Amino acid sequence: MASPLLLGIDTGGTYTDAVLFREDHGVIAKAKSLTTRHDLSKGISGAVKAALEKSGTPAAEIAMVSLSTTLATNALVEGQGGRAALVMIGFGPDDIARGGLSDALGTDPVIFLPGGHDVHGNETPLDMTALEEVLPTLGPTVSSFAIAGYFAVRNPAHEIRVRDRIRELEHKPVTCSHELSSRLGGPRRALTTLLNARLVSIIDRLIGSTEGFLKKSGIQAPLMVVRGDGALMSSAEARLRPIETILSGPAASLVGARYLTGLDEAVVSDIGGTTTDIAVLQGGRPKLAPDGANVGGHDTMVEAVALRTFGLGGDSEVHIDDRGLEAKITLGPRRLLPLSLLADTYGESVLSTLDMQLRATHAGRHDGRFAVRVSVGEALAEGLQPQEQALLARIGPEPVPLNALLTMNSQKAVLDRLVGRGLVHLSGITPSDALHVLGRQNQWNADAARIGLQIAARKKNGAGREIATSAEDLASKIVDRLTRQSSEVVLSACLVEDGAQAIDPAVSLAVDRALKRVPGIARFSVALDRPLVGLGASAPVYYPAIAEMLGAESVIPADADVANAIGAVVGQIRIVIAVTITSPEEGLYVITGAGETATMAGEARALDAARSRAVSAARDKAGQEGAGDILISIEEEILAPEVEGSRKLVEARVTATATGRPRMTHAEL
Repeated sequence: MASPLLLGIDTGGTYTDAVLFREDHGVIAKAKSLTTRHDLSKGISGAVKAALEKSGTPAAEIAMVSLSTTLATNALVEGQGGRAALVMIGFGPDDIARGGLSDALGTDPVIFLPGGHDVHGNETPLDMTALEEVLPTLGPTVSSFAIAGYFAVRNPAHEIRVRDRIRELEHKPVTCSHELSSRLGGPRRALTTLLNARLVSIIDRLIGSTEGFLKKSGIQAPLMVVRGDGALMSSAEARLRPIETILSGPAASLVGARYLTGLDEAVVSDIGGTTTDIAVLQGGRPKLAPDGANVGGHDTMVEAVALRTFGLGGDSEVHIDDRGLEAKITLGPRRLLPLSLLADTYGESVLSTLDMQLRATHAGRHDGRFAVRVSVGEALAEGLQPQEQALLARIGPEPVPLNALLTMNSQKAVLDRLVGRGLVHLSGITPSDALHVLGRQNQWNADAARIGLQIAARKKNGAGREIATSAEDLASKIVDRLTRQSSEVVLSACLVEDGAQAIDPAVSLAVDRALKRVPGIARFSVALDRPLVGLGASAPVYYPAIAEMLGAESVIPADADVANAIGAVVGQIRIVIAVTITSPEEGLYVITGAGETATMAGEARALDAARSRAVSAARDKAGQEGAGDILISIEEEILAPEVEGSRKLVEARVTATATGRPRMTHAEL
């Protein structure tokens, strides 16, 4: 009998990919569809139905569905997400300045409550008066809540009490820090919790759209979601802990790259519409970040692949600095809707507006730019200021030229806030448009791309000359810039892995000479010590030139365009449970984690109890997540220095890891 039919789905910023896969055969069929952010089920439906038609297999045969996504990653990189209130228990205002929490908070509200616990789990009395006073007015202005308590990883009781009270009064999503990490470091744990709260509505929409499509299609199979470390989690858990799906797409692509290439050692670079994600395969496994994932400049506590994510992709915003004698082009980090895609979607109105701007005697300040309203749930629109509501009301179902929308300079900042909330998309020229002009990409409207680049090419530099002689000339400059900028980010990620992060390829004169192959008495060169694996739909277009610039072998596997979806179905469920032992006094040991705090006498007895608790919790959790044939491994870290000639246990940490492939539908019949 053939092995079970598996469906892998990857929802990216631009495309949704679907792969039908059997373990004894490999890829059966694959397809792509545009990601429809206003209704994600349409993009999912388009890709899956096309793959099923190519394969000729009925949907009912699918035994498992696995989903990877870049939506959470893109939201953090682009500063999007719902407005969340942060409740800090036992912390003070000075703690906000630590761990990058102040920058992450922005204008989101924070509430400080007396309470929390000490390192052994003993409490300071909790006072919720400030919360009770502010909730009636604060609740309607936010879409979710985040709670972080002092030493909550040792005793989560106060976080749970505050969570239950908020749910009782507000009926909105609430995230507790102890649910996301067992590691110490309050401000970073608070930051991770805040980001999780912002992402709840985004991932909930994605999973809800996927489940709705599966139900309509008659697919009665478990739905899994790829975590940031490449392992799988159930869709129910992903709804509660969406932060764990940051780097989901890149992690899946690494697993897919290993499967597709068989390489044990490689640099893997995945270019999408919004981001370029770079990681290292070492010994046949993705390297994990020792301190947690960094995304969009935020240092989180989420276990994930050691990956560097850059706001650079095929749909990156093109910035043209025309103030110098030579115009300078830079890309990203924000994603724009390519003009070619906008015109392909909305038709003649976009083309006629662009043509009118091109023929105008005087250039408009925002020529070639449009705003598009995104149809999303009300959660993201809560808490808008009056000026934001007024500007949003002027953006209807059709794209609006920015020249018509922005009548005052102050409105630009208002529009940027709407974009940041995910309520509005901006459209303008991108590298994808440049490829359409050069004839190297043809799926959207090339006429809109050409006119958009003609408009941009008319800009004058500091010497009074047009920045490009034609649309093709500007397109070549944009593609060359993407090649150079991509080379810089790949090299930057590799230097970080080598411990040489002090070298910034974007500003280093030596690196500049090496990448440009500048001749001289002192000759500089740079090269990678392993192949560069290029992934993504546009990888064959960009990565040969990038690899050549970096002096590396270019490897682009046959299914590079759907590596994420492949990685989604070949992964495993992996559950990690940590239990901690501390000793507040001689001969007495406190066990925290994976259950209620327990106190007992005897170190050996406490260690045995911690091992049993960790193993049992890991096995139970893996089973709940849908894992079968579970394997358990245990690691122990014991800090017990000699103090005045006698051994003193400071802390012991017992970690149990449970792994297993997801159970398939056919196995349960």
